[in-house]
Formats: sequence, structure tokens, C-alpha cells
Amino acid sequence: FMGVGAMTDFGPLLANPRTLLLGAAAQFGIFATVLGALTLNYFGLISFTLPQAAAIGIIGGADGPTAIYLSGKLAPELLGAIAVAAYSYMALVPLIQPPIMKALTSETERKIRMVQLRTVSKREKILFPVVLLMLVALLLPDAAPLLGMFCFGNLMRESGVVERLSDTVQNGLINIVTIFLGLSVGAKLVADKFLQPQTLGILLLGVIAFGIGTAAGVLMAKLLNLCSKNKINPLIGSAGVSAVPMAARVSNKVGLESDPQN
Repeated sequence: FMGVGAMTDFGPLLANPRTLLLGAAAQFGIFATVLGALTLNYFGLISFTLPQAAAIGIIGGADGPTAIYLSGKLAPELLGAIAVAAYSYMALVPLIQPPIMKALTSETERKIRMVQLRTVSKREKILFPVVLLMLVALLLPDAAPLLGMFCFGNLMRESGVVERLSDTVQNGLINIVTIFLGLSVGAKLVADKFLQPQTLGILLLGVIAFGIGTAAGVLMAKLLNLCSKNKINPLIGSAGVSAVPMAARVSNKVGLESDPQN
């Protein structure tokens, strides 16, 4: 999370706060996955408890570290399967998202050119992670450790006084942590726990969650365009899922296919 924070530029978000709703809408995939898991349990197809359904639901957020953290708290027995599903679908974002994005948008919408509404000052960029962390610590203390690392990484980036550390966090450190994270999750993939019907259910629910999250983000952008003069390109709605930076790259790629000059 520290590495992701150090790679994140909040300038466009601060200049156009409405885009925050795109990320919120993309989280519908989480709730859809929870309901889907409980539905499978209700009809007796695959057995999932409520904590297990909640842990599976976080796959819809397209955030691997969060999926691992939450499943470790709620359903440790499913940690391996959930982690594999989360990271597999994050890697498959270039295959999953484009068909959904194109199906929900017209050629004209994909060619919308967005403009920078205002210039964001350095002070705003520095204050944002500090204020964000304070609000999270007060309102959602359980999420403070994760968001704290994210905000700290972003503060290192924006302060400009620890450029060497910021560069290390963005590159070397995040790569090393990713390797050890993969090894740790791999150690949890015990055959007698992974090769179960539940794993198939998790994989199925995961791809549905990604699809719903992508669609919700795109549709939210279209909804915002109905009541705004400054149009938002609906393609950026798909970047509301937390598959950083792949989702943003996919949005950019699909947009360039419609308008190479955008």
C-alpha cells in the first residue's frame, strides 16, 4: 500500500472531485459478490458462511492486498483461493474490461475529451493524504493501518523532500514485497483445501464481480454526464476498480483506439 500510494497522483481527483463517485460505484462488485455467494449457499449449490461470503466479496474490489488481509481475518481457510482469484483477475483486466466498456458506451462517448478543470496546488496535494488519514482514523479505525501506509507513501511522493526514498518505494520495495507476498500466499495453497468445489465458486464469483464493478463505474460516469456541462469520458469509470495501474492503462488504451489524439 505504501508503494501504491507513492505511485498515485491525486491531482486529477482534486481538480474534479466528482470522479470520486466512479470509484465508489465500482465497489458494487463487492456487494454483488457477497449476495452471489449467499445465493449459492441458499440454493445448496456451494456452502458459504456469511464471513466467507464477505471475504469472497472483496475480490470485487480488485485489490489483492486488501483481499488477502480481509480473508485472513474472516475466512483464513479460503485465503489461498481468494488470493489466487483476486490476482488472476487483476492480471486478466485487459481481457475482461474492454468488451464491457465497449458494450456500454457509444463511439461518441469514447471520444469525449476531458479538460483539466483547474490547477491543483502543491499544498493541496500534501494536505490531502494527511486529512484523508485523519478522517479514516476517526471514522474507520480498522482500516487505518492499510490507508495509513497508502497515505504515507503518497505524502513521500508529494512532499518532494525524500525523492530517493519515494523512488525506492515505487520500484524496488514494492517489487520485493510482491515477491514475498506471492510466496506467502503460495504456502497457503494446500491441495486438500484448494481443490474443493468452493474454489470453483470463488473463481466464478470473482469474474462476475469484476464485470459488475467495471459496468457500474462506466454507468456512473454516464449518469454524471446527464447533469453536468463538463463531460466525463465514461471509459475512466472502469478504472474505478482497484487494479492499479492496469485498469487505468486499459481505459487509456480503449480510449486511444477510438481517438488516437485523445
